[in-house]
Amino acid sequence: MRENAPSGRPPAGRTRHRGLLRAAYAVAAATVAVILFAVSCGGPGGGDAPRPRGASPDARPSPTPTPSPSWDTAPGSLAALGDSITRAFDACSLLEDCPESSWATGTSPEVDSLARRLGIPAGATWNLARSGALMAELPAQARRAATHRPELVTVLIGANDACRPAVGRMTPVAEFRADFAEALRTLRRTSPETRVYVAGVPDLERLWSLGRSHPVAAQVWKLGICPSMLGGAEASDAAATERRAKVAARVRAYNAALREVCERDAHCRHDDGAVHGYRFTARELSAWDWFHPGPEGQRRLAEIAHRQITAERPPA
Repeated sequence: MRENAPSGRPPAGRTRHRGLLRAAYAVAAATVAVILFAVSCGGPGGGDAPRPRGASPDARPSPTPTPSPSWDTAPGSLAALGDSITRAFDACSLLEDCPESSWATGTSPEVDSLARRLGIPAGATWNLARSGALMAELPAQARRAATHRPELVTVLIGANDACRPAVGRMTPVAEFRADFAEALRTLRRTSPETRVYVAGVPDLERLWSLGRSHPVAAQVWKLGICPSMLGGAEASDAAATERRAKVAARVRAYNAALREVCERDAHCRHDDGAVHGYRFTARELSAWDWFHPGPEGQRRLAEIAHRQITAERPPA
């Protein structure tokens, strides 16, 4: 989800900034090590009773599922598109991508990625996601994926479009929808038979609710993680409440747009609220930033995707 600088040597100012971030994270991490032990024993966030996966209170009713005889439940190759979630940013080390722990294409036995569960060899997977990517970048990622003619493409993107410096800078829903539709058209021009699995944008408000009163999470978020939702995490005034409500509503609108566009494509399957409705716990988040999925969170995403992709019918 994190926005990233373009590849290449970073400017000196960026290097100094990253150094400061590393120092701040290091202090937070020392405290995290102690607190996470408490969490694992039933501390804040560790004992939440999850909603049923795939059930979101905000999801609109889905069309009656119909048989999908053309859906491939055992694809032999996979290209993953998206942002830092699919790159497993902060899952293994501080301020770094950890693609081996990616829910989609990772090789880590701990995560047991979608590719591993489907029996797809590493040589037939391509992780084309980029940390910091917005939906506007998805058509370019789809163009790269199409050159491989993968049997399956996974899409998980949209959190960065909502996680902006201010609410007014969130990506408009119409632009979000148009860019996603263009990405599918781009893929289809070269690889018309590729199956596409679309995961929804996670519930950012749930993440705020989980960590707002946690002494480490609230401090780490001050470094600039998803400021539209997590900025002023401890504030409860009317303005802060309204701001978070607007971000949550935008995420729901993004998910509705993803579903709407996907349903018009014969070879696209949407998760129907499974990722947005999943209630991540503290132990499933990165110990570095309390925002991105850690290894256990990546494992949960892989489980959800595998269940959806190997089902004979699309989710109800």
